[in-house]
Amino acid sequence: MGIIILLIAIVVEITFAVFCIITKSNQQKVRNIIRIIAFIVFVLFSTLSVIDWSFRYYTLATFLLLLAIIGTVGLIKKKQGKRAYKAVSVIMKTIGIMVLIFVVTLPLIIFPQYVPIKPTGKYQVETIKYTYTDTKRIETYINTGENRKLNVEMWYPQNAQGKYPLIVFSHGAFGIKTSNETLFNELASHGYVVCSIDHTYQSLYTIGNDGHMIWVDKGFMKEIRSDDVHSNKQQSYEYYQKWMKIRTDDINFVLDYILGQSKSNTSDKLYKLIDITKIGVFGHSLGGSSALGIGRMRKDVSAVIALESPFMCDIEGVNNNEFIFTGEKYPIPVLNVYSDSSWGHLGDWEQYAENYALLSNTNPTAFNVHIRGVGHLTLTDLALTSPFLTSILNGQKSITSTEYCLKVINKVCLEFFDCYLKGEGKFISDGTY
Repeated sequence: MGIIILLIAIVVEITFAVFCIITKSNQQKVRNIIRIIAFIVFVLFSTLSVIDWSFRYYTLATFLLLLAIIGTVGLIKKKQGKRAYKAVSVIMKTIGIMVLIFVVTLPLIIFPQYVPIKPTGKYQVETIKYTYTDTKRIETYINTGENRKLNVEMWYPQNAQGKYPLIVFSHGAFGIKTSNETLFNELASHGYVVCSIDHTYQSLYTIGNDGHMIWVDKGFMKEIRSDDVHSNKQQSYEYYQKWMKIRTDDINFVLDYILGQSKSNTSDKLYKLIDITKIGVFGHSLGGSSALGIGRMRKDVSAVIALESPFMCDIEGVNNNEFIFTGEKYPIPVLNVYSDSSWGHLGDWEQYAENYALLSNTNPTAFNVHIRGVGHLTLTDLALTSPFLTSILNGQKSITSTEYCLKVINKVCLEFFDCYLKGEGKFISDGTY
């Protein structure tokens, strides 16, 4: 839609400039009428839902409104003499307007309208947001002495009866709690309660129920950028330990809080839907690494899914410039999902050594799925909301459609959790898609 609007606007501006040059007139009255009509058409399209009104249209709407106001004032005010026609002025004004149009349509180009992938389950899905405060931890990213706060969002079956498995999700570095909302909706529609965490100061941004927004910590951003496992493994190990400590403490706190609420007589009805005997954890990238760590830490977690994540918590140290991994078998069923970003490097990247070892399938409950033709962030909904940013951040353009990729993730994750949390069927989705 953004490209279409931009092209239409450019064609109109160029056509109008040519008309002015041919008639050797500024055609100010016609220009003012065009500005007013453009705003009216925009409002009409928004009213008729041709345009899906959202943040991506804010700058364009403001720009068109200002032009309409200028056009209206120009039509009703008394003429104070016509400005002399100059072809150069017409051309420069046209170029200026086209530049402005490009700027105000950038949000549309970067974040185009898209059709969400509909969940396939029988349940309608409800969502609710909470802000949890961990009274046992002081926030380490700021020095105000405040307790650490975590914003979470939950997806669950609407008007449901009975008990449902709980799955907790951890986003990647700079991610947000809605980063894999397509997957959350799919799972909830099939009878799961999904809780996704905003890891404060490691999330791009997070907004609490009080409206307070917190942006990602600059120090954390610097750590991510400076991490170089090939040149300084000791530094990478120290970063991993730090990140995983914060992440796993977050997940443990959220799990314990939810389980406590599920046993309370005064908690929200949502918590009563949770079957506390059936718990899974999953995550993307850094979040997947923390989920893998939780799978070793907790006896009440029955299954783990990692979307392209190394076993960071299993690295016990560095010796002779090599990571030392735990020798203990992974204790519960685990599904690792990979894109092209890592699949061809599992045997080369030291932090993925344990992932590579699992490809031999010596562990009967360790599964590996490779989705061809996509990159790391195509495993998230960013590929839907911004294909442009996804291609840039992936460093490559996907040759497999985003819809196919996300539907595969929905399928394998649902089948895996159905098998190991609900005891339904046998999980066999191991291989390449």
